[in-house]
Amino acid sequence: MTVAKNLDESENVDAVLLDAVNLALHYEMARDESVVVLGEDIGSNGGVFRATAGLKDKFGFKRVMDTPLAEALISGMAIGMASQGLKPVAEIQFMGFIFPAFEHLFCHAGRMRNRTRGRMTCPMVLRAPFGGGIHAPEHHSESTEALIAHIPGIRVVIPSSPARAYGLLLSAIRDPDPVVFLEPKRIYRGAQQLIQNNGQALPLDKCFTLREGKDISLISWGASISETLQAADVLAQKNISAEVIDVATIKPLDMRTILSSVATTGRCVIVHEAARSFSVGSEISAQVSEKCFLNLLAPVQRVTGFDTHMPYFKNENYYLPSAQDIVASALKTFKES
Repeated sequence: MTVAKNLDESENVDAVLLDAVNLALHYEMARDESVVVLGEDIGSNGGVFRATAGLKDKFGFKRVMDTPLAEALISGMAIGMASQGLKPVAEIQFMGFIFPAFEHLFCHAGRMRNRTRGRMTCPMVLRAPFGGGIHAPEHHSESTEALIAHIPGIRVVIPSSPARAYGLLLSAIRDPDPVVFLEPKRIYRGAQQLIQNNGQALPLDKCFTLREGKDISLISWGASISETLQAADVLAQKNISAEVIDVATIKPLDMRTILSSVATTGRCVIVHEAARSFSVGSEISAQVSEKCFLNLLAPVQRVTGFDTHMPYFKNENYYLPSAQDIVASALKTFKES
């Protein structure tokens, strides 16, 4: 893994997603002294996945703080710091452990701007690895982003590549309001991408069109973007032109980009590994059906996880959406039109 402390700020780096997170944290902490990092084992050990490796050596224990195993304390401390002029980046070790943090996150961080009628904001980031695919035990593979997205006042951002992880994390830290930044650990050490470590942020609240097409829109985010792009390649071999949209910020949703795509293609498949019912995919499907009904040539399809807990590793691949599942749903939209 690359440790950013040894790099020139403008140097091009071949990075996996985990490196990109590390690079963004190093860059922003060097640029802005109000940025602090806290969480379980994030200092001396560099985090369970080593996302924070090298930070304590470079910035010291006053800015890189190891905390007790207490998620409620971590979120509460972050909100207090944010209210007093700091920009905390707090880590929850796995998304399955995030629930004790919800009271502070929902009741205080998300309400700060509204509660004070704009006099105060809460410039904090809560990072958490999420999703399945690494053969982890119980409470380590959740994809419960819809729970957080339901709460007003909180942004929810999910990168799908190293470059987007770098640029979106920079924007999240610089944002004056709370951001939950969910990192798909299945692709932490996946494909490498060349990143210029120049502090260039990417816009929040905006989808990214990864591939243009005219026959069908494939909508996804996080690790499932990988299978979605694979499905688009298979569909291309069948002379079907698929547009691939990376939602990236799931709260607030950039529905303008999604609706524009579906209005052009007339078909839509939504892909995510979270449980099917009451999901972000459900919301996108509802809005597409409401606002693009006359443009649709077939019903919206969803390829998702099941309404169960993530199974242990023996059945994990059965639970996660595959490229074959996405292709099958896409072809179904042509049969039904």
